[in-house]
Amino acid sequence: MVRWWWFGPSVTRPELERELRVMKEGGIGGVEIQPVYPQALDDPEHYFKNFDYLSDEFIGNLRFAANKARELGLRVDLTLGSGWPFGGPHIPITQAAGKLRVVSVSVPPETRSTPVPSIEVGEKLLAAFLTNSGTKDNAENASLDLSAIQNGRLPLPAQHVASGTVLWFIASRTGMMVKRAAVGAEGFVLDHFDAGAIGTHLSTVGNRLMEAFEGHPPYAVFSDSLEVYDSDWTSLLLEAFRRQRGYDLTPYLPALVQDIGPKTSDVRHDWGKTLTELIDEDYLTPVREWAAQHHTQFRSQTYGIPAVTLASNALVNLPEGEGDQWRSFSPTRWASSASHLLGRPVTSAESWTWLHSPAFRATPLDVKAEADLFFLQGINQLIGHGWPYSPKEAGEPGWAFYAAMVLNDHNPWWLVMPDVTRYLQRASYVLRQGQPANDVAILLPTDDAWAQFTAGKDSVSESTQRLLGPEVIPQVLDAGFNFDFIDAETIAKTGVVSYPVVILPGVERLPLSVYREIETYARHGGIVIATRILPSHAPGLQETEKDTPQVREISENLFHAATGKGVFVADEKLLGKVLAQQIKPDVKTLPPAPEIGFVHRKLRSADIYFLANTSNHPISTTATFRAWEPAAEWWDCSSGEISLASTNSGVPLNLQPYESRVLVFAVGNPPARAQSEATGSMPGNLQDVLDLGTDWTVTFSGLGRSFHLDKLHSWADEQETQFYSGTAVYERNFSVSTKMLSPKIKVHLDFGPGTAVKPPESGEPHMRAWLDGPVREAAQVFVNDQAAGAIWKPPYELEISGGLHRGQNHLKIVVGNLAINTLAGHSLPDRTLLNSKYGVRAIPQDMENLQPLPSGLIGPLRLVIEQEPSHGGN
Repeated sequence: MVRWWWFGPSVTRPELERELRVMKEGGIGGVEIQPVYPQALDDPEHYFKNFDYLSDEFIGNLRFAANKARELGLRVDLTLGSGWPFGGPHIPITQAAGKLRVVSVSVPPETRSTPVPSIEVGEKLLAAFLTNSGTKDNAENASLDLSAIQNGRLPLPAQHVASGTVLWFIASRTGMMVKRAAVGAEGFVLDHFDAGAIGTHLSTVGNRLMEAFEGHPPYAVFSDSLEVYDSDWTSLLLEAFRRQRGYDLTPYLPALVQDIGPKTSDVRHDWGKTLTELIDEDYLTPVREWAAQHHTQFRSQTYGIPAVTLASNALVNLPEGEGDQWRSFSPTRWASSASHLLGRPVTSAESWTWLHSPAFRATPLDVKAEADLFFLQGINQLIGHGWPYSPKEAGEPGWAFYAAMVLNDHNPWWLVMPDVTRYLQRASYVLRQGQPANDVAILLPTDDAWAQFTAGKDSVSESTQRLLGPEVIPQVLDAGFNFDFIDAETIAKTGVVSYPVVILPGVERLPLSVYREIETYARHGGIVIATRILPSHAPGLQETEKDTPQVREISENLFHAATGKGVFVADEKLLGKVLAQQIKPDVKTLPPAPEIGFVHRKLRSADIYFLANTSNHPISTTATFRAWEPAAEWWDCSSGEISLASTNSGVPLNLQPYESRVLVFAVGNPPARAQSEATGSMPGNLQDVLDLGTDWTVTFSGLGRSFHLDKLHSWADEQETQFYSGTAVYERNFSVSTKMLSPKIKVHLDFGPGTAVKPPESGEPHMRAWLDGPVREAAQVFVNDQAAGAIWKPPYELEISGGLHRGQNHLKIVVGNLAINTLAGHSLPDRTLLNSKYGVRAIPQDMENLQPLPSGLIGPLRLVIEQEPSHGGN
């Protein structure tokens, strides 16, 4: 699927239909409609208008698009708002995202009163404390009596003799506005801890949007990233805290901004846990219930800010992730883990955000390379980010979202989009079969994350990345295992589930009841490994004194050197070695190849392994698999071909840069369809090589011009075609002898291996494939006017034996480059007037100093003739 950005929104029905039909032709299976900021001013002379969000015109266009998509067999999802996070003009300041505002006022010695901070609409004064006051009892934080305020000043204690500080705590608002809002959707982000605020949004926005669907609801409504920055408070928090934690938070408010002693972490924990409970109860649950009432589902990116947890995903129908960091913590594996724990077969991810920035820079190989990183994290549905609506009037290459990736037909390499989507579809389908077979559950230190919250920093997912540290995940993967995350709340509800191994990575705080579950799991044969430290603290102010001794007792017994069932690893660099001693690795490579990732799915009749080389260089190794059967097949998700796999003494793995394969161990004999053993790229004995790097005629479709090339080289090297973005048709003839037509001969077009690109040594560059191909960037090959295949990823070769005949043969190669060459040759749009009217709602990224990039057939190009190897009996 693709996220379909409607800019303005200023869409027309003919263009909506055209784009939907092009998506269908390109192999895209559906859309998520997201109205966002305008790209142009209203122009009555040319009948261009930005329609207000939720206006009759907008709803009519939405109805048209939904009906047309359904007619074409495309899925339709809908963002439940414009931009993100949810909010808009219907949200008053009293329902806007909440924040704890802390005002610090210095108090000189002998001061008798201090001014009360100004309180705005939507704010409420909660408490005031005199700190470091030098009073006779030396209290660090002396609570002040707000009822004593007179004429805007608060009296200070008479015994106050030294300098100090008054801390004022105010229930305030973040003031955050909806990001990238469409015209008419501007306004405050709503308070995600306030059921009344989400109720206002659902009744005003949600119900209005549903009018467009006329009894045919969208497949799902969508909530984008929870990026409600600084949101850590709500008007009813103190009441909820008292009800759910059993004590009043007010006297302990200074703990949220400073160290008040031994109770600090426990108070912060209880505050963080309460925030999580509020967003679960008053945001996620009402949206899911509203979706059910409207016969649709709730798809949500449930991570980020504020304080949702892994377990919060149980409250949405369709968890979604984001982030390609397959060897470290990422919200992607957070989402897929939740799906695995909940038994949900499909997990989606927002994909290709910022891919090879700037816009129009990403290649088809970039798309595949990042998609594989999502697959390795358990994703089996990709939501492409994205497809910018772009009418003909916008010119070429048209409109783009401010973030990088553009997936529409304004890309010249669109000619291979059906080939790219076929790969993505097959891989996604395979990764939905059976059940996940991950061995390891890594317990997320959620209670430790809550305990480290401070005002303005209340993200569990962001804290988790730091708390996990850099070693645990690579150690698990490199030892030959795959993993899911799990958290204490999930264990409390369902137990440790069915993982053979549970790792406690530097976990200090664990609820006693959960630790007892883990102890029981170990007693019944489960493997428990703790790293760095042992759990030693029961979380929560009310629980810590009562339960901490028992938590420490469990740790002492469970990890006792002589009698304990658990294993303690002080040095996490040894975790992989220890793990492999406890359980046989699922996949092991020799020599080691940490760049190869895998996913194991288990069916009743087979074990499926998806394997991907995530590097820019070829890898040759031998792999052993725990799930072994004498019958094994290679499935190629690009071509759909199936071949036998050698399993005699391990499975040979020869993977090209960014190549992926599926290995299937089937119970019983191999199907008759797999007749030959896979032998890798261009196996056999080379017989002859014909150089095709010279003597080409090239026709540039967009210029209406043809040129003769003595030798293949980039068309961006020539002044006339330097800034040309589009397709070019390369043609030449070559001669074929009778010998080359033998059934034992295979003839390949070999375009060359490509060139590895060294990533920068510093900084965090956007995801890309660090390989420049010999075809820039994609090609369709025709032999004697018959389609032979597409070239867009390694190995850059194509067998053409079946299309040849004796004598002269005609070779035609249609190449599409990047749209960025056109951008490099033109001035960027002047947004001064647009920004004057609407404000700066988005700044296109990385658009400085654009340069045209190599384009076309770079060479070398060879015709390789090989003798097919003979095979013995099975």
